[in-house]
Amino acid sequence: MGSKWNLLEITRMMLVVGQLLLISSSLSSSQAVSSNCQETCGVVAVPYPFGIGDGCYLNKNFSIHCNVTAASTPKPYLRNSNIEVLNISLDGELRIYTHIGVDCYNESGIQQQSGTWASATLSAFPFSKTKNKLTAIGCDTVAVIAGSKGQGFASGCLSVCTGMDDVTDGACDGIGCCQTTIPEMLLNYNASVVSLKNHTKVWSFNPCSYVFLAEDKSFNFRRENLHGMKKKVVPSVLDWAVWETCVEAQKDPTSFACKAHSECFDFANVPGYRCNCSSGYKGNPYLGCVDIDECNDLENPCDGICHNTEGSYTCSCPKDYHGDGKKGGDGPGCIANPKSSHLVIILVGIGVGIIVLSFSAGFLYLGLKKRKLIRLKEQYFKQNGGLLLQQQLHERDRTTNATKIFSAEELEKATEHFDESKIVGRGGYGTVYKGILPNSTIVAIKKSKLVDESQIEQFINEVIVLSQINHRNVVKLLGCCLETEVPLLVYEFVNNGTLFDHIHNPNKSSKMSWETRLRIASETAEVLSYLHSSTSIPIIHRDIKSMNILLDANYTARVSDFGASRLVPLDQSELSTMVQGTLGYLDPEYLRTSQLTEKSDVYSFGVVLIELLTGKKALSFDRREEERSLAMYFLLALKENRLFQIVEELIAREDNEQVKRAADLAKRCLKLKGEERPTMKEVAIELDGIRTMANHPWVNLDLNPEETVHLLGKMTDSIVSASSSNTTNTGYADSMKNHAMPSVSSGR
Repeated sequence: MGSKWNLLEITRMMLVVGQLLLISSSLSSSQAVSSNCQETCGVVAVPYPFGIGDGCYLNKNFSIHCNVTAASTPKPYLRNSNIEVLNISLDGELRIYTHIGVDCYNESGIQQQSGTWASATLSAFPFSKTKNKLTAIGCDTVAVIAGSKGQGFASGCLSVCTGMDDVTDGACDGIGCCQTTIPEMLLNYNASVVSLKNHTKVWSFNPCSYVFLAEDKSFNFRRENLHGMKKKVVPSVLDWAVWETCVEAQKDPTSFACKAHSECFDFANVPGYRCNCSSGYKGNPYLGCVDIDECNDLENPCDGICHNTEGSYTCSCPKDYHGDGKKGGDGPGCIANPKSSHLVIILVGIGVGIIVLSFSAGFLYLGLKKRKLIRLKEQYFKQNGGLLLQQQLHERDRTTNATKIFSAEELEKATEHFDESKIVGRGGYGTVYKGILPNSTIVAIKKSKLVDESQIEQFINEVIVLSQINHRNVVKLLGCCLETEVPLLVYEFVNNGTLFDHIHNPNKSSKMSWETRLRIASETAEVLSYLHSSTSIPIIHRDIKSMNILLDANYTARVSDFGASRLVPLDQSELSTMVQGTLGYLDPEYLRTSQLTEKSDVYSFGVVLIELLTGKKALSFDRREEERSLAMYFLLALKENRLFQIVEELIAREDNEQVKRAADLAKRCLKLKGEERPTMKEVAIELDGIRTMANHPWVNLDLNPEETVHLLGKMTDSIVSASSSNTTNTGYADSMKNHAMPSVSSGR
């Protein structure tokens, strides 16, 4: 026995010596850089193949200069440059600082100083296409980037806005902030910004424009950035690799960068290769990887005794146990040798069998239940028009990514399983719930009571129409859910009810000043003008009424309910449709001819304008038969010169000229012949002019019409995310009704 033990110990010693010789060999073959070379510069680690000083880096492209001054912490720079290095990763990323370009003006629009460029020139490692973006900040800003990636290129983006209310934190979508991608293999660039109007319109909150090429995840746009950027540099990401392919590099083992126990792989985005440690090894693959001692890990990988081996490990069982000694997997692990009777073994086997059978039955039941639920969701998807919706979106070159498709589980969680306490409004055709999404966004979820083909068509139509609309005064559609028995629409939450409620509720109407009413009319007119003339395909709303105009906490108008709307092909000026709308607001010419035109919305808007003026309902059976229609009642009063006898009491005390002009505009909107009515664009411009009268009486002077239009201007449409609150809102439920009053037809 003694001689055997001596032989075993000798064998172990030989293995240890062999391993030490292997490690020593790998270190000597990978250049002796660890003992004499500086491994850090300040707080930045500099791992090989990068290095500081001669003989400490793989080649000149990996040379790092460490700038040491008494005044500050040492800082690393790329070789022969002023580009500061922030971090070096062996995964192939190099983070650096790049400069911000600036262009500033004074209040008079005079450039304060020559604008600075944002630029950088690299010799070897390109900017990462996937990790960086060109970003520009400003409300009167055009950013341009030009550079070289083997051949010249140029790109840019535009950022505009009219006020801080237009801008949203975190959104870099062209309103106060814009971004664009860069090409692959970009080694140098020059980026600059210019102003469209020298910041004269936005100087009070945004005197400067900024441009920079930055790591996308490190920059989060904030509204205060418009006042000024506190930093002069931003982090950017470079992709690095050892130039050549793995096949070419392995031809010369002396210059091959991948050392002992490492593997070479070609990098897709940058010409060249990188190295990784082989499985079972760790360390720097450019110096040589060392074995991982799995047996010394906190969690023993074996069920029994662990034996470390080069690049791996083995397991065995202690005495009185049998098995493969492995933990988990398909093996038996370590099992005690049998010491009991056959009866105990049989009982244990029966118990294990019962447990396995129970688990199998449970999994089978859950699987069948899950499959049944999946089939039911697929059935609801088809029943709720999912196939038709996909077809409609495809025909308009749109994708299902235009709106988010919510799962039933998401909306159930957001509304606490549609708890009654979450109801914010009820209508004849359904219920609206207030929900809170996981990201704390407050939403309104529209759920129908009944399901029939006409409602499915209206649901599909509303999704299609809203996917075409991008306007701050339109209630934004966030997405839909087709997995439930009835389809669900998810909107942004508008928290202050409907215009109908504010006009006709005595407690609320007294709080709506003439100025507020005029602004609401102007905002609604701008929306209709946008729908008719600014969308890619013109849209006729077809059910404009005060119930379909929601108000937020600031009394800003938000037009809703596009279930009856129609898209108008560019080669047509009118559509033949089944008449649909709400009595009192319905265009009589459309009712008579069934020919739907943009002027039908003009007539309906005229009735809403009269509601704002008079505070009376569009259709009332309390008035005489010939005056039950508010339009006829209003026109008769104008004819008899009784305007100030029928307007709201608070309006009668206002500027007579403003009220007269608004009433005259309403009268023209109510012309029986559509061709005699103004367009919504003309209505929006005139309302803007009426509003201007309060502060600028000189607009009444006899100016040239073209000059008047120029002075009044046209507001630029912007997308503003409305703030949500916990105020109970019945606006969505009212907007769900196809007809707040008796409707002419439910057809289309």
